[in-house]
Amino acid sequence: MTSPSAPHSTRRRASRTTRTRILEAARSELGRSPDSSLADIAEAAGVARRTVYGHFSGRSALVEGLAAEAGEAIRLAVAVTRGRNPDPPSALAGFVLTMWPVGDRYRVLIGLAHQDLARDRIRRLLAPARDSVAAILAEGQRQGVFHTSVPPGPLSRAVEAHLLALLESVNCGIWADDGTSAATAALIAAGVDSSAAAATVHRLHGTGPTRSPL
Repeated sequence: MTSPSAPHSTRRRASRTTRTRILEAARSELGRSPDSSLADIAEAAGVARRTVYGHFSGRSALVEGLAAEAGEAIRLAVAVTRGRNPDPPSALAGFVLTMWPVGDRYRVLIGLAHQDLARDRIRRLLAPARDSVAAILAEGQRQGVFHTSVPPGPLSRAVEAHLLALLESVNCGIWADDGTSAATAALIAAGVDSSAAAATVHRLHGTGPTRSPL
């Protein structure tokens, strides 16, 4: 005998699947063209426009849905990398290697942030990553392996800005990277010798401990 809750459960799963498909289409279409309409996104998702409105009240809500996904991916990446690499250079490189696929997947948000997301939302979205990097930098400065000319907090923001600029270059199609060059650049920005930085990233990338949580 079928449980009365079974049809409801099936509808709920179908609704989640449709919502995921819409968000995937939005990520792709908005990445292709930030001016893509909800009609474009609906067509790419293979659903009617009214179906999109059934899940999202409008463009801002749709972008917020992408931001929520990105935020969860960032939190998972932070959790995955926490305590994995004991020395600060490896910890920073491992964090960037793990986070890079997340940034690559959601780099569309860089172009949409100022138009569709509040500044405070962006701050809250990036807070776990910022805090984690600042902690790694502080420990590295304490151990004398990172330069100390800039405090950990501002240095974290500088490294973040550098990585976001690199992601924007990927978004514009003028550069491509699997995260290794970005991780090397982050270490050099923190004060690690370029040869040591490259060797650290090569070791981590070669042994494969930095799998994305996505």
